[in-house]
Amino acid sequence: MLLGCIADDFTGATDLASMLVKHGMRTVQRFGVPRDDEAAPDADAVVVALKSRTAPARQAVAESLAALGWLRRAGCRQIFFKYCSTFDSTEAGNIGPVADALLAALGAGFALACPAFPLNARSVYQGYLFVGGVLLNESGMENHPLTPMRDANLVRVLSRQTEGTVGLVPYAVVEQGAAAIRDAMTAMAEQGRRYAIVDAVNDSHLLAIGAAAASHALITGGSGVAMGLPENFRRAGLLPERTDPGALPAVAGAAAVLAGSCSRATLGQLGFAREHVPVFELDPLAVPDAARLAAGAIDWASGRLGATPIVIAASAPPDKVAAVQQLLGRDAAGALIEDAMARIAVALVAGGVRRLVVAGGETAGAVVSQLGVRSLRIGAEIDPGVPWTYAEGGDAPLLLALKSGNFGARDFFLKAFAVLD
Repeated sequence: MLLGCIADDFTGATDLASMLVKHGMRTVQRFGVPRDDEAAPDADAVVVALKSRTAPARQAVAESLAALGWLRRAGCRQIFFKYCSTFDSTEAGNIGPVADALLAALGAGFALACPAFPLNARSVYQGYLFVGGVLLNESGMENHPLTPMRDANLVRVLSRQTEGTVGLVPYAVVEQGAAAIRDAMTAMAEQGRRYAIVDAVNDSHLLAIGAAAASHALITGGSGVAMGLPENFRRAGLLPERTDPGALPAVAGAAAVLAGSCSRATLGQLGFAREHVPVFELDPLAVPDAARLAAGAIDWASGRLGATPIVIAASAPPDKVAAVQQLLGRDAAGALIEDAMARIAVALVAGGVRRLVVAGGETAGAVVSQLGVRSLRIGAEIDPGVPWTYAEGGDAPLLLALKSGNFGARDFFLKAFAVLD
C-alpha cells in the first residue's frame, strides 16, 4: 500500500476512491477503523471511511487517529485526510481538530487544504469557495441541516477551527505551476503557518498542487486534489501502469435507489426520477417512527422489484426539513431517517436487490452498517465522484453506488443502472 486515506463520511470516501482508481491506483474502501490484526488488502490505496463529519470533535479525532495508526502499520507512505468539496463543518470543526491531531501524530507541522473539484463545479479563488457561479454561502449549503455553511472564505472558516494560523496560496501563484506552489508552501511552513488554503479553478491546478505536495506527510482536501498523487508514486517507480484498476465482478438482480440527502442536486434527481420510475416518499411528519416508516416503504416495494429501478426517498426541501427538526429535534430527526433507511435496505436486499444506489453521506453510513458491508472494491465512474463498487463482507453479492448528496447529473438515478447494461 502506498496511499492511506481517512474520509469523514462514507460517500466522500467513495468519491476519493473513485478518483484514485480513475488515475491508476487499485483502491479498496474500508468502513470504520480496521481491527489491529486485520491484514492490508491487495491494493495500492486504502480509504478508511468514518462517520466523523458531524460526530463530536473528540470522537472524530479519536477515530481518525485510530485509522491513521492502522494505515501507518500497513506501510502507507503518505496520508490523505478527505472532507467534502463544500468544506462541510461547524464553527468548532471537525476539519481543523482532526487535521491538527493527524499533523501532530505524524510529527509534521504543515499541510495544505484544498476542497476544489472543478469537474463538479467546486472551485477556490482567492481563498473563497464557489459552487458553480455562486459563493458557498449562497449555494444552498447555508441551509444544510447539520453543517450550514455561511462563510465562503476558507481561510476564516479553517482559522476558527484550529489553534494554528492559516495562509493562502493564491491563484497567481498556482498558475505558475508545481515549483511555485511548493516554494510558497515551504515559505509558509518556515513562517510558522500550520495550513495553507490553495486556490484551484481547473484540473491543471489540482495536478500541480498534487505534484507540489509529493513529499508532504499529510494532505487534506476534497477528492479533486488527489488526482495529482498517483503520478508522484509512478514517478518514484513505486506504482506500475495498470490497464484496468477498476474491474468488478458482474452481479445480476433487482435495482433500487435510497435517497436521504436534502441537497439541491438530489432533489433535482428525484424530480427527474418521478417522471420515469416509481418513487415512494417517506413522511416523518405524518409517521415519526422508524419501524413504521420502513414498513410502509417495504410494503410499497413488494411486487415492484425488478430490472426497472424503484426509488424510496426521505429527501425534502428546507422548509419540510425544518418542520421535522422542530417536531423531533435535529439529531433525533436525522437518526429517525437513518434508522428507517437502514431497515429498508436490509429488506430490499433480502428481497433480491443486488444493484443499490444510496444518496447522502449519513444515509449511506447507516445503510452499509446495517447490511454488514465491511469494504468495497472500487469500480468505474458513473458521474464524476460516484463509482459503482462491489461490496465485500455482506450476506449476498451486491453492487453499491454511494452518492454524495451534491454530486451527479439530473438523470443520475437512471443513468447509474444504464451503465451496467
